[in-house]
Amino acid sequence: MAVETYNYIIVGAGSAGCVLANRLSADSSNSVLLLETGGSDKSIFIKMPTALSIPMNSPKYAWQFHTQAEPYLDNRKMHCPRGKVLGGSSSINGMVYVRGHAKDFDQWQQHGAKGWDYQSCLPYFQKAESYYLGKDSYHGSDGPLGVNNGNEMVNPLYKAFIKAGQQAGYSSTNDYNAAQQEGFGPMYMTVKDGVRSSASREYLDPIKSRSNLTIVTGALAEKVALEGKKAVAVEYSVSGRKITAKASKEIVLSAGPIGSPHLLQLSGIGDSDTLKAAGIDVIHHLPGVGQNLQDHLEFYFQYKCKQPITLNGKLGLISKGLIGARWLLTRSGLGATNHFESCAFIRSKPEVEWPDIQYHFLPAAMRYDGKSAFAGHGFQVHVGHNKPKSRGAVTIQSADPSVAPKIQFNYLQHQDDIEGFRACVRLTREIIEQSAFDEYRDDEIQPGKEIQTDEQIDAFVRQSVESAYHPSCSCKMGEDDMAVVNSHTQVRGLKGLRVVDSSIFPTIPNGNLNAPTIMVAEKAADLILGKPILPQSQVKVAIANDWQSEQRSSNI
Repeated sequence: MAVETYNYIIVGAGSAGCVLANRLSADSSNSVLLLETGGSDKSIFIKMPTALSIPMNSPKYAWQFHTQAEPYLDNRKMHCPRGKVLGGSSSINGMVYVRGHAKDFDQWQQHGAKGWDYQSCLPYFQKAESYYLGKDSYHGSDGPLGVNNGNEMVNPLYKAFIKAGQQAGYSSTNDYNAAQQEGFGPMYMTVKDGVRSSASREYLDPIKSRSNLTIVTGALAEKVALEGKKAVAVEYSVSGRKITAKASKEIVLSAGPIGSPHLLQLSGIGDSDTLKAAGIDVIHHLPGVGQNLQDHLEFYFQYKCKQPITLNGKLGLISKGLIGARWLLTRSGLGATNHFESCAFIRSKPEVEWPDIQYHFLPAAMRYDGKSAFAGHGFQVHVGHNKPKSRGAVTIQSADPSVAPKIQFNYLQHQDDIEGFRACVRLTREIIEQSAFDEYRDDEIQPGKEIQTDEQIDAFVRQSVESAYHPSCSCKMGEDDMAVVNSHTQVRGLKGLRVVDSSIFPTIPNGNLNAPTIMVAEKAADLILGKPILPQSQVKVAIANDWQSEQRSSNI
């Protein structure tokens, strides 16, 4: 077995791993090894924003995980793809840039993640970002990650959605990532110069030539080796060849919410009974590994469109060819956007302090994975109840590292989640029925006007919801007995081992997860290197004054 030695070893070249590789190798005295099971991210289908459904559904670029039968979703097995390519899930995702509500991060601190409140996290969001409208109190303009609004809502349906929200009594917000998340407004995406702004493109590509950085693709991490209570090496294989990489300083797991807990369990770190059942020798009992798993669900509210202005008219070979040709020549047009250009964040009921429902508006009626589309013209809004109380687990099944773990989310186990989706149906239908849509809205395709009672809505939701592809929280940060890492991202009870990715979120934010994952890695890099933490921000956070008594507010 070959043996190598580095200062730092990072397992996983995803959203977090690419950030860490960049920041840790910036000091030429640090030797850094970055391990990734997947390969190159140079495919045109990864680079072109409109082609987002292709890499997500390709075994070449994504782990095609599926859950166990979900007992509260009519025993459906849900698709759970995760990035298996340089850039990880930032190379296969929908490129939506949402940080989450400020209160989501204050909630982290309340759960024991000290120093991870919103005002502490904001400077790291800013550090990561190159915001197309420039720097301000909430945004950065010098960071690697490009953020813009795609084609600036040229299609009139985007603005009709925003206007409909206002007509329904909700507020508007020009920037949900600034002071006010709640309301209707433009949606932002990680696209720069018409190309997907993935973590690999922005953090890894510019520094690949560093002599102190070694990137190994096609590498399957098999276990972390410990001496006593100290992590000292990673055992991995490339094309069947076994290699041991020793770390003189630290090992960082950034393999994601499925991969990181699985690798800990393979290494004998986790719940004793779980490990024994899988034939794993217990090295360090840590019962929270793999627990607390959370995700966002969503469904598509679809309508026929009276006017031939939707993307359903752009799905023929000639239209696709013209879109692709324009993108190849100019990096512009419909090929340069993810098509989610307007959105909303609302509260499901009174007594909810900050938004727990998220909307992505799409001027088309089609599946997110691209597998099918409505035959005529249509539009849809993706909607989900985003602060679930249901909890699941990632559980090792075999000592063989090539055997996927068992994934069980227990979606809709909690009654509050069921009621949240009932609100999604009723509130969305009311919004789309506003006069702003009168010249566009035709018959309701899905759920269908006949779906009205609680029982009918519940049945529709169980049969129709899909994952929004935001698994997280399976190695949560905190101080209680079920916490896996402390507030410095160090695995509790061990030395030389950290976890840095979305698995360490204590609770799932109200939004997409790529932005907060990159933020976490930016801050973790400073913690690992012993650098001073960036000073806290002192910015305004808007909360509806009447949130305790009203479900919507036109003025916040």
